[in-house]
Amino acid sequence: MNRLIQGFEQFRKEVFPSQRALFRKLAEGQSPSTMFITCADSRVMPEMIFSTQPGELFVYRNIGNIVPPYAQHVSGVVAAIEYAVKVLKVSHIVICGHSDCGAMKALQHPERVQDMPSVAAWMKHADVARYVVEQNGPGLHGADSLRRLTEENVVGQLEHLRTLPAVAAAMSCGQLSIHGWVYDIAHAELQAFDAQQGRFVPVEPGKGVPAATPHARFSMPAASAA
Repeated sequence: MNRLIQGFEQFRKEVFPSQRALFRKLAEGQSPSTMFITCADSRVMPEMIFSTQPGELFVYRNIGNIVPPYAQHVSGVVAAIEYAVKVLKVSHIVICGHSDCGAMKALQHPERVQDMPSVAAWMKHADVARYVVEQNGPGLHGADSLRRLTEENVVGQLEHLRTLPAVAAAMSCGQLSIHGWVYDIAHAELQAFDAQQGRFVPVEPGKGVPAATPHARFSMPAASAA
């Protein structure tokens, strides 16, 4: 705990003074452009990885970067997504997995969480990834199997995300884009799911970022007259 207090003191003395105006503005509200859903793993720090300032990312973290399908049960992540879309009006939602994910290892070896019933129940929301890999990649083993499982979990959670009414409505009129990424901790590399190609591709500066968003089917609702 002393390490945290020391860190806060460093923030107050070295960071806050130079950004006082920004924090005064943020004290009155937030307007992030992107919701970032990622794993609770302590090695994954979105604000550091993407060099963002306070107020730019609306971050939600849980074990396995999971989004339960709509109506299965009310969860914190589903409520946060609804708030982000309806109130904060985010333009993008990113679901980001990562290398060496403990949750994905638990999918491979469910006996590891058999004495943690809440974790085991939560991980059932990722069963789609395990099933897809078992059916389509029987020759995969070790690191290759874990990498593919991590990717398929991101794709599966994107499908779950699309079942949320607020998300589906915002995407249908082009107000919201969704993205699936995988971050490699050891190599600082980022892969993005390209829905057109049906695979993950490297994210490279200046080449644009592939999206997993279906084409809009309706015009954006016109703003009501004042």
